[in-house]
Amino acid sequence: MSARIDPKAERVFDRLRPPYASVLDLIGETPVIELTRFDTGPCRLFSKLESQNPGGSIKDRIAVSMITAAESNGQLAPGGTIVEATAGNTGLGLAQVGIPKGYRIILVVPDKMSREKIQHLRALGAEVRLTRSDVGKGDPEYYQDMAEKIAAETPGAFYVNQFANPANPQAHETTTGPEIWRQLEGDVDAVVVGVGSGGTLTGLGRYLARVSPKTEMVLADPVGSVLAPLIRTGKMPEAGSWTVEGIGEDFVPPNCDLSLVKHAYSISDKASMRAVRDLLSKEGILAGSSSGTLLSAALAYCREQTLLKRVLTFVCDSGNKYLSKVFDDFWLAEQGLSEREQHGNLSDLVARSHREGGTVVVGPDDSLLNAYGRMRRADISQLPVLEQGRLVGIIDESDILATVEETEGDRWNRFNAPVRVAMTSDLHTLQASQTLDALLPVFERNEVAIIFDGDEFVGLVTRIDLINHLRRAK
Repeated sequence: MSARIDPKAERVFDRLRPPYASVLDLIGETPVIELTRFDTGPCRLFSKLESQNPGGSIKDRIAVSMITAAESNGQLAPGGTIVEATAGNTGLGLAQVGIPKGYRIILVVPDKMSREKIQHLRALGAEVRLTRSDVGKGDPEYYQDMAEKIAAETPGAFYVNQFANPANPQAHETTTGPEIWRQLEGDVDAVVVGVGSGGTLTGLGRYLARVSPKTEMVLADPVGSVLAPLIRTGKMPEAGSWTVEGIGEDFVPPNCDLSLVKHAYSISDKASMRAVRDLLSKEGILAGSSSGTLLSAALAYCREQTLLKRVLTFVCDSGNKYLSKVFDDFWLAEQGLSEREQHGNLSDLVARSHREGGTVVVGPDDSLLNAYGRMRRADISQLPVLEQGRLVGIIDESDILATVEETEGDRWNRFNAPVRVAMTSDLHTLQASQTLDALLPVFERNEVAIIFDGDEFVGLVTRIDLINHLRRAK
């Protein structure tokens, strides 16, 4: 008698496929999940998990499409060089596809991109050129202009130019669109997208206009980007700045057909960060910051409706690429994007509050090696030295270096010396009630500001903390 297979197991087996020949065969056919733990008004809200692509983002689709098209039309020859300007994810897709094919990959990346993306690119074997994120098109350090220049000066180079490459929207018109149509069984009332290069908006918009004229394209745009204001007013505004990566523009990319957009929402960085963190805590989905922008706009659209609608948006990429940013409470505080209570005094400048358990500290009897390790792991340059909860000193990189260089004996034993022999115990403190002007003399002495509230240690304020505070208050 043959063994019976449980019907539930049979359904699982139906979803499994034979072994794939390549990781590139995993691109596309991403799942859709309904978001049920948010207030979606009268609507049902679905999200297509593009984070499930092997490179971790929706950009894998266009990487395959653009490289294949360039090979077919002779723009990219064997052994050639692929050059692109990217917020990271298109570069990851191009490296994922291009390096196994033997291409050299040069990517120009704005310096606001997350550390994880840059490390991922370099680990794949791509050459990463960082450039400024605070300049606009036409400046020689603008990432697109720099990439175009590198391509022109590199023999055998192909400048991908996702912003104008027709194979970009074609990827979404021929794959993403039909997948959504099939997964939602031909019934979708609105699709919420962001615009980086414009390929997703244009490709999906073209496909859905053919098969489903009722479907509305909804734009989710960071505050500071010109696109949503341009749609709402018909006038090109001056671009601002925003923290969300990968979407929002200071110009209209050639691939971006804004005529397809029916509704446009400008979403603040703070709302984006809050939404993507809610997505993780409520739905268990780890997504990147742009997905928070899309989710926030999708929820706004859904709550404005009076009738049941089926709305789809995207998890554009994985939150694994933003652990040092969006999912780091201290980074959010430094950027002014957290929900921390404000006191209207110097304690507001303390990024790592001791009251909230955020201060990285060391004890006077800990080793210099231990202190150095804590600095490195927390990416900071100084540590408060606490003994039985009381501040007794400060130790910074120069203190460690001076002690290690001056102490007799082998270097390893020097690092084993206790913190108390290197720390500065002559402390100049400020009260939280003092004004910003009180910080300047401290910084002129090349010291860090030590903030107290009465007898209670609050935390440290550095020059960077002051700069962040002034930038947020502009």
